[in-house]
Amino acid sequence: MSNHFHLILNQKMEKGIEKFMQKLGTGSTLYFNQKQKRSGSLFQGRYKAKIIENNTYFSHLPFYIHSNPLKLNYRGSTILKFLESYKWSSFLDYIGIMKYPSVTNRSLILNYFGDEQAYKR
Repeated sequence: MSNHFHLILNQKMEKGIEKFMQKLGTGSTLYFNQKQKRSGSLFQGRYKAKIIENNTYFSHLPFYIHSNPLKLNYRGSTILKFLESYKWSSFLDYIGIMKYPSVTNRSLILNYFGDEQAYKR
């Protein structure tokens, strides 16, 4: 998405997500500012986080995240073709086409849904 991103994170240590998001925000800002020869904030405000407290929410969340690019008013293709062509998503990794395997840990979600084909369905 042009103005936001979504992550599903599993905290392994106290304040781990908070520290990760700080490093991600700082690193992204420094990189972007250097590349674009600019200075200042890149993100508006603090990140938002929501704890996954039940299986219903957990089962909905990957679908919400991976279908979010459909808001870009895709045209001329099926939903699946559009999602398979959208380059800023980990959707392909979850259906067995490794695009970002070094930054995704698919086991939790794929174990919940069964496998790549089940997730794709």
